[in-house]
Amino acid sequence: MATASKKALTKSALTAMVAERVAITKKQAAEILDLLADTAYKEAKRGFTIPGIGKLVVVKRKARMGRNPATGEQIKIPAKTVVKFRVAKACKDAIAPAK
Repeated sequence: MATASKKALTKSALTAMVAERVAITKKQAAEILDLLADTAYKEAKRGFTIPGIGKLVVVKRKARMGRNPATGEQIKIPAKTVVKFRVAKACKDAIAPAK
């Protein structure tokens, strides 16, 4: 379902869209979206996939040297663990079809 405006889809707009599409209340749709988000947060360590959209994965970044943009001084950036979202091929093809 594409929207005519150039603005990003808000949570309330998504909630209304889901509620209308599956004939449930907006409150029920909001609970479903909140449950999906909570589950994603809890399961991200093991990998969380939303079929056709993508998956959350945990990645360990190595320590590296960086530069303070204000002073130009070199600084050491410590290693850390981050969460990344990998977009599914089906999603990429739907948004920007391969040439």
